[in-house]
Amino acid sequence: MKPDGILIIGGTGFLGTALGRRLSRDGHQVHVLARHAEPVTVANLTMHRGSIDDVNLLRKILPFCGTIIHAASTTTPGTSIQQPSMEAMQNILPTLRLLEVLREFEERHLIFFSSGGTFYGTSANTPVSENQPFSPQSYYGAGKVAIEAFLQAYQGQGGGAVTILRPSNVYGTGQPFRPGFGIIRTMLEHAMHGSLLEIWGDGEVIRDFIFIDDLVEVCVQLIENPSLADTYNLGYGQGHSVNHVLRAIQSVCKIKLATQYMPSRQLDVKAIVLDTQRLGHLLNWRPKVQLEQGLELTWNWLKTHQQK
Repeated sequence: MKPDGILIIGGTGFLGTALGRRLSRDGHQVHVLARHAEPVTVANLTMHRGSIDDVNLLRKILPFCGTIIHAASTTTPGTSIQQPSMEAMQNILPTLRLLEVLREFEERHLIFFSSGGTFYGTSANTPVSENQPFSPQSYYGAGKVAIEAFLQAYQGQGGGAVTILRPSNVYGTGQPFRPGFGIIRTMLEHAMHGSLLEIWGDGEVIRDFIFIDDLVEVCVQLIENPSLADTYNLGYGQGHSVNHVLRAIQSVCKIKLATQYMPSRQLDVKAIVLDTQRLGHLLNWRPKVQLEQGLELTWNWLKTHQQK
């Protein structure tokens, strides 16, 4: 019989923290596994300090958890650009060790966060559906492709149900500042401190932005419906240029940002908008938070957070 608990690997990051908060509040028994996990006094939430490939610790937790959410990643498209082996050592190999342990437990549902923003590369067809061939332009994206292939093999060889989520650019309340990652959070950080914002290229690259609460809602529904295990795009389904986002942030914050445009990078996809019709039909779902509303919510949260 499948146990009721939920294990979130990488549960102290932006996505994992938001999921853990929501799931524990809904009454699920949540276990969080992270390298920097600290004890908390939150109902239904247990923290475990360790890594994704700590097989002994996993064997202690998994008997209580029927759903495993893999939201751990130690790299970004920029950090592994000069060292592709980082993807193998820090993301791919640890995930394979996780799969080896999962084979010891029946009726487990694994949810993996891939990357809709880097998986497809720059496509002539937009929005891109899940059937679009992969064409990553970064080692980070290539690492996600490799993990997805291993997950398909795992399932094909008798492993448990696997759901792969390919999210677009996720932003929102609770997102920490991480240099070189997350254009909206980066812009808001510069707005808060009045520092110089560097933009790679002419600012006309197109991105699809989804608010964290909309992403969490989808994940909750998929946890409750493991029979829907499949591969899904997860985005808003609408594209905005970096320059558009900059203007919107300046309007919300009522601040003129100092900017410097830098040479474009080959690893940056020129345009990516995700087709989310598959999720929309299955779950009767559509994202609720529009970009301007999400920017305002995030800015108000950030101002309160910075004052503490």
